[in-house]
Amino acid sequence: MTPTSAESWLIPELGPSLGRLVDPPLGRGDRGSLDLVLDDIRLDMVTGIFELAGAARSFAASGDRQGAISSLSRVAWLGLWERAVAASAERLAQVVNARLADAAAEARLPPRQLDAFLLKAEDVRAITSRLGSGGAGFVGALDALEQTVPGAAASGIRGQAGQVDWERALAGAARRLEAAWLALVAIARAEQDRWKAEIERARAWRRPTRALWLITGVVLAVVTYLGFVLGGYLPVPTLLRPLAELWWTHL
Repeated sequence: MTPTSAESWLIPELGPSLGRLVDPPLGRGDRGSLDLVLDDIRLDMVTGIFELAGAARSFAASGDRQGAISSLSRVAWLGLWERAVAASAERLAQVVNARLADAAAEARLPPRQLDAFLLKAEDVRAITSRLGSGGAGFVGALDALEQTVPGAAASGIRGQAGQVDWERALAGAARRLEAAWLALVAIARAEQDRWKAEIERARAWRRPTRALWLITGVVLAVVTYLGFVLGGYLPVPTLLRPLAELWWTHL
């Protein structure tokens, strides 16, 4: 395969296609009901994309067309997205569990009952699945990008035509990634509302008083009965006679 010169193989700028993914951190009011912060995860993902593009440009500058294409491959893009989804789910679980612990301390919820409220590994996996569900369009765009690779990697006139298709698919993947992230943020807000209800349920917990009052009533009844017996107001049962005699002896 004949290498293509750097002048004929320029990696397009992805920033414009990434849209709001490159925005500065969101304001506090945009984080959701539990004040979930995902901006650092988003910006880490974007940084990873720019690093991939930088590596692609280095390969392109050296005339390595295949290396440039591989740097921005489907696997590389998908890896960044999946890490961002997993990190977002883990962050959400940490926030929810911290809020649950605070609510439990406020309500004096016993540790064993708090454990029933806390999110477990299976809950995190379910959250990860829901957060990633908005990425179907992005995965489809990556599939389309992958289909352009043979043409873009070719030499000559076919490679030049394939390059145009590859660049168009690359921009499409970036736009779809923006949409996928915005969907993730929307789902994360819904998840926060959902788990906030569980947090409030933990905060509203009160220790059952029925058994406590029952025990208290029994104790008071026994003490009252003993008082009447030892005071001579009631006959002394055989079982209590040693206690009564000991009590009377020390009066």
